[in-house]
Amino acid sequence: MTTQTPRGDTRARILDVALELFAEHGYEKTSLREIADRLGVTKAALYYHFRTKEDILSGIVDTMSAPIEATIAWGRDQPYSPALREEIIRRFTEGMQSRQPLLRFFHENQPTIRELKVGNRFKDLMFALTQLMLGPEPTFEDRLRASISLMSVNVAQFVGEACAQDPEASVGLPDAEGRREIALRVALDVADRIGRPGAA
Repeated sequence: MTTQTPRGDTRARILDVALELFAEHGYEKTSLREIADRLGVTKAALYYHFRTKEDILSGIVDTMSAPIEATIAWGRDQPYSPALREEIIRRFTEGMQSRQPLLRFFHENQPTIRELKVGNRFKDLMFALTQLMLGPEPTFEDRLRASISLMSVNVAQFVGEACAQDPEASVGLPDAEGRREIALRVALDVADRIGRPGAA
């Protein structure tokens, strides 16, 4: 008796393998043939799930975007308050925790992603998320603080890795969980100043 791999499992495996190759060689230099070879399937089998490389990238973005979309959907049903803003940051931080390989891919392939439709979709989601963090009549400073607050959650990963490579900076460097908690604290601190003109 043979058992078939569920279609959803195969799709997820394709995305995982493609992400590995994109991270290793870059999006532009990775071919569908290489993805199929790494998976041990034919290109025809790969085409059953994804017709193009951009379709695969779109699937990766969907995975990356899932916690953001869930947070946006939740936030749109809530009245604005500083407590809402704080909860959005906490949910975003938790959602990004398991998506560090995706963050690395986005960081290292920014020029390519910006040129594709999926790049605009992710940017639109982040914009919608920051909008939920703003009160009535937000200033430019408020918008900037909201964006920086969320960015600090993702940037912490790269700062931590850079510190780990420096003998002096690595002394007393917190582990991944400690860095995540610090990133959350910084994000909340930055966001706490939203709606307070001229706050230091």
